[in-house]
Amino acid sequence: MIKLVILSLLATLLIADNPKVYSALGDEIYENVENIQKLKKIFKFSKFEQKIDNYVEDVYKAKEMGFAIESGDTTKDKKVYLKTIRELSKTNDFFLRAANNCYKNAITNQDNKIFTKIINTGLIDTKKNKDEIMNYYFSNSKDVNASGIIQQFLDEDEKFRKKHEASKKPKLTKEQIQEAKIKRIREKDKKKQESIKKALEDKLIKKKSEIRKQQIEELSKPR
Repeated sequence: MIKLVILSLLATLLIADNPKVYSALGDEIYENVENIQKLKKIFKFSKFEQKIDNYVEDVYKAKEMGFAIESGDTTKDKKVYLKTIRELSKTNDFFLRAANNCYKNAITNQDNKIFTKIINTGLIDTKKNKDEIMNYYFSNSKDVNASGIIQQFLDEDEKFRKKHEASKKPKLTKEQIQEAKIKRIREKDKKKQESIKKALEDKLIKKKSEIRKQQIEELSKPR
């Protein structure tokens, strides 16, 4: 209970800009912490729940320390702060690797539920993996919820949107495809026969016209 209160109080720190002190190292930690919290919603990360809670609390405290140093608080040691964020950076990298392994395994094992959750944590480079993500989605669109990053890609890219609409249309069975093929062949043969018939009729009409013309000319000759 106390831990939850502390987390709630310190959470407001994330709204502010990050500390400028050692920002090259600290920014990634502070910007990823909320995404790492999302891992708790994925069953495969349940064993890390306590580790995630402890990490989040440590990140908030480190951020508070960073702001204190930035404001000129001499009771805070910059070396201690640097050591702290270096350790936090290792944990951040650990969760990033774990998230990306989870993403790859979800694709390999066709675990649609985990796939949807992991790509929406913010820990996966979705821009880099855009084509892979969307190809997986279209291959499993019936079982993958088009929300979050997938919906964003569909909204942004007309190519994906058209493919999405096509994937929602009922797919024909082999029998239906064969029937449609036979129907097309029959229609083609019918048109061909009609074309041949018309050509013969036109030829016959022309022939009759020539005979009639010839007869008229014969009758017109003086006897």
